Amino acid sequence: MADGIPLNPVRKNSRKIAYYNAGRPARYQIEDESLNLDEMPLMMSEEAFENDESDYQTLPRARVSQTSRGLGWFLCGGWKVLCSSCCECLVHTCRRKKELKTRTVWLGHPEKCEEKYPKNAIKNQKYNIVTFVPGVLYQQFKFFLNLYFLVVACSQFVPSLKIGYLYTYWAPLGFVLAVTMAREAVDEVRRCRRDKEMNSQLYSKLTVRGKVQVKSSDIQVGDLIIVEKNQRIPADMIFLRTSEKTGSCFIRTDQLDGETDWKLRIAVPCTQRLPALGDLFSISAYVYAQKPQLDIHSFEGNFTREDCDPPVHESLSIENTLWASTVVASGTIIGVVIYTGKETRSVLNTSQSKNKVGMLDLELNRLTKALFLAQVVLSIVMVALQGFLGPWFRNLFRFVVLFSYIIPISLRVNLDMGKSAYGWMIMKDENIPGTVVRTSTIPEELGRLVYLLTDKTGTLTQNEMVFKRLHLGTVSYGTDTMDEIQSHIIQSYAQVNSAQSNGSSASSTPSRKPQPPAPKVRKSVSSRIHEAVKAIALCHNVTPVYESHANGTSTEPESTEADQDFSDDNRTYQASSPDEVALVRWTESVGLTLVNRDFTSLQLKTPAGHILTYYILQIFPFTSESKRMGIIVREEATGDITFYMKGADVAMASIVQYNDWLEEECGNMAREGLRTLVVAKKSLTEEQYQDFESRYNQAKLSIHDRALKVAAVVESLEREMELLCLTGVEDQLQADVRPTLELLRNAGIKIWMLTGDKLETATCIAKSSHLVNRSQDIHIFRPVTNRGEAHLELNAFRRKHDCALVISGDSLEVCLRYYEHEFVELACQCPAVVCCRCSPTQKAEIVRLLQQHTANRTCAIGDGGNDVSMIQAADCGIGIEGKEGKQASLAADFSITQFKHIGRLLMVHGRNSYKRSAALGQFVMHRGMIISTMQAVFSSIFYFASVPLYQGFLMVGYATMYTMFPVFSLVLDQDVKPEMALLYPELYKDLTKGRSLSFKTFLIWVLISIYQGGILMYGALVLFDQEFVHVVAISFTALILTELLMVALTIRTWHWLMVVAELISLGCYLASLAFLNEYFGIGRVTLGAFLDLSFITTWVFLWKVCAITLVSCLPLYILKYLKRKFSPPSYSKLSS
Repeated sequence: MADGIPLNPVRKNSRKIAYYNAGRPARYQIEDESLNLDEMPLMMSEEAFENDESDYQTLPRARVSQTSRGLGWFLCGGWKVLCSSCCECLVHTCRRKKELKTRTVWLGHPEKCEEKYPKNAIKNQKYNIVTFVPGVLYQQFKFFLNLYFLVVACSQFVPSLKIGYLYTYWAPLGFVLAVTMAREAVDEVRRCRRDKEMNSQLYSKLTVRGKVQVKSSDIQVGDLIIVEKNQRIPADMIFLRTSEKTGSCFIRTDQLDGETDWKLRIAVPCTQRLPALGDLFSISAYVYAQKPQLDIHSFEGNFTREDCDPPVHESLSIENTLWASTVVASGTIIGVVIYTGKETRSVLNTSQSKNKVGMLDLELNRLTKALFLAQVVLSIVMVALQGFLGPWFRNLFRFVVLFSYIIPISLRVNLDMGKSAYGWMIMKDENIPGTVVRTSTIPEELGRLVYLLTDKTGTLTQNEMVFKRLHLGTVSYGTDTMDEIQSHIIQSYAQVNSAQSNGSSASSTPSRKPQPPAPKVRKSVSSRIHEAVKAIALCHNVTPVYESHANGTSTEPESTEADQDFSDDNRTYQASSPDEVALVRWTESVGLTLVNRDFTSLQLKTPAGHILTYYILQIFPFTSESKRMGIIVREEATGDITFYMKGADVAMASIVQYNDWLEEECGNMAREGLRTLVVAKKSLTEEQYQDFESRYNQAKLSIHDRALKVAAVVESLEREMELLCLTGVEDQLQADVRPTLELLRNAGIKIWMLTGDKLETATCIAKSSHLVNRSQDIHIFRPVTNRGEAHLELNAFRRKHDCALVISGDSLEVCLRYYEHEFVELACQCPAVVCCRCSPTQKAEIVRLLQQHTANRTCAIGDGGNDVSMIQAADCGIGIEGKEGKQASLAADFSITQFKHIGRLLMVHGRNSYKRSAALGQFVMHRGMIISTMQAVFSSIFYFASVPLYQGFLMVGYATMYTMFPVFSLVLDQDVKPEMALLYPELYKDLTKGRSLSFKTFLIWVLISIYQGGILMYGALVLFDQEFVHVVAISFTALILTELLMVALTIRTWHWLMVVAELISLGCYLASLAFLNEYFGIGRVTLGAFLDLSFITTWVFLWKVCAITLVSCLPLYILKYLKRKFSPPSYSKLSS
């Protein structure tokens, strides 16, 4: 992949290493001394070595390229750097960040808090009443273009510098500012309303006097808050009590981590056991909580009750927390607030939105600086040719103002109107219905993208799992043969029932042992299906929830009541993984239904309606390390104890008995894009279980290496398990994801998938969505925890060629801490990158890394609250309105309804917006440069006098009614049809190089302007030497005709509105000739040069104007024809 990049041995730099180790924590020293760091990865310079603990903002390239800062640096932008750093320093001094600390929170006593904590208010506004006007003006005038116009307009208040009428300078500037302020004000009012709505939501607060209503923004640390079902949790809380008898509740976390499955949370046992709600005030208890952190998946704290002997101490973990922005899905809960406002997990993981500026605007800003330089040089030349006579400095400034049309103010007006037009076209496109443009300032960015960072759940996938395949080793069942499984299940349970028809108990005992007539014979297919389906129905973490009941079903129903309750149509399944829900739904569809579950038991309903009860003895939850989950159950009817386990094939292959089909079938299913799970079981005797339980409990109580000891005890059971089946579940992709990703890849866009999901799931979706080609290898980056491991793993990765990278968030953080530049350089060479287990902040950090290290344009697309930071950090953010709410789509610059719409949005609208804006910007500049050239020629002939060639209204008319409509009609131009742009995405690849607007194309327009301006002015003077007083009318008429012809020359595809615009402009000009005669003279009206209408209507005038126009335009038409003939652009080959 990067064989050209040398690995530099650094043994010689022992002094550097010693220096490096001296500034680091001791724990790294011990790790690193034992590691042989012979090879440092990838261009590790000595400077980079010293600055090892570089934060994300530091860029090795930037450090190398720092040169001495002299006057040149100061003039070329250094002043801006100094000003911004001074402002930052001032802001930092005024608003010093308070250090986050651990805290002790007393239940129901906010007044006992040792410190003042932030207010629990949501604030998304950019400005307030005081900062609105200064803030908007700063955002506008930080652009050189606008600042320049402001200076020029202000100069007209000085009598000696006044060139024309004030309105010619102030009217366009005022119009631009008014439009911008109105737009910002509307956005700000909307944000303010949304914030007010969220902050004024009412919650019940528990006090000594009972319940009181309190606004969300008035909640304090230590308050006891009651949250009802389907209500948003207003602040980070510790879960104390619930109305559910089980002492647990479900919460929806989709706006926090993007996962749509419900999470189980457990109330603190000490407070849940209290007889009544009011008893929370009769006890003396406090919560000790860690300092606020970014990590939403972990929490460490303690609950202490002091008023009993001995005091009760309970450890608190993530299971006891209720984070803000999550929603209660079952029951009513009571919690104590531990973090508010800016210290909540959701706010800490949300980055501040920034004002996005398009690359095209920055490029035009650079070009205007070049034009300004040319303007100043031209003015100096004029004054020099005058011989620096008299008050030359004043003359110099007058020339600068006189040539100010080189940089036309109409550039901003035209571009802003163009952006609005593109936004309107996007929203009116019937092929992408429901698309909303929320940021109208950056539609051209859609045509310059190199990196697309996408979420997985809900963006690429629908997050709807469907059971597709059951494989028993000798026989495989697909979606079309599920009815066979159903008939086998009905048959096997019917046999059991008939065998036990004497005892009509509510539960029945299915036969799990080989049939009595032939004990040693291989099990029949029917009994194997029976075993497999029962294992899938029992081995999970799923809880059935009944919407029609307030607190779910009762845990010990009567037989008849059970039938009545459990046949409820409103049953929904909840689990921490949608895969498990899909498996349980499937067992329901084939006849074995999970009807009830609590902490101690599960109940299944057979096809005949009988209830089977199983007692849960132990549960071993799924972890990313073990990659499997297990459950030990005792059947109520028979007392049989069975250990069921399911997990990833890599983890289960060594646990199950020898077989010859598992590996091959797993590979086959993975190629189909299915998520596989291996299911196995082991029957235990009472003695075996008792022995295991005593060892397990002992391991759980150990103080040192608890996790290792517990894992060792569980592993003693995981031997020689009976392999039951292999399941395949499909996470259904969004419509047309595969062709859309292929389209984007062909367009030269590199796609990175950033997800909070597990590594296996992310890899599986990357394959099934064809994010990674079947021919490509996948390099799974091993988990790394220190510098040495990261070093070795990066070296291993460097040797791989053309392979996709899969890395977890933790490993990524370690790599970025030590080898940021090297890692990004390698990752950028990959055809695809998958980052799993990413927090919202990490997603945004990856976006910033790509922006800094590659300087390419990035786009982020997501659908959940956890994608907001990433969307706001990217140059262009796209939100999908999905199941996870509208938070992402509201925060995004563009909102779409389906992932497949991104193809048309980029290939058609993005491409057109960029090409049109580039053409429009350069044409408007050309329009200004041509008139400035004419002014320069005019002044040089008239003894370098700083006198304007065209007066007030002529200049305003030239930039507006005479040429604006045809020039603006360029926003309707297109080089190829939309269908062709989608068929050949390679056309998009050309745009990323920025060739439509570069110094080369700009220089061509400058030469055209100088040529045409010179021809028009000299032609007018040569042909009209007899009627010299008419030179203004003659040159201006030729100028207008030239501009209209140049628009026609630039257009690639004609639209009827373009023709109308040309005709209207010409008509306006001809009509105004009769009314504006006072302006068509050299200098002021007082010179007595008026328009001679009788002369304009003569043939002599007409043929001379036509001749000048022809000489200025015909050569360009010939050149364009020859270029198209001998060196046609790629799009013209397709359109022809």
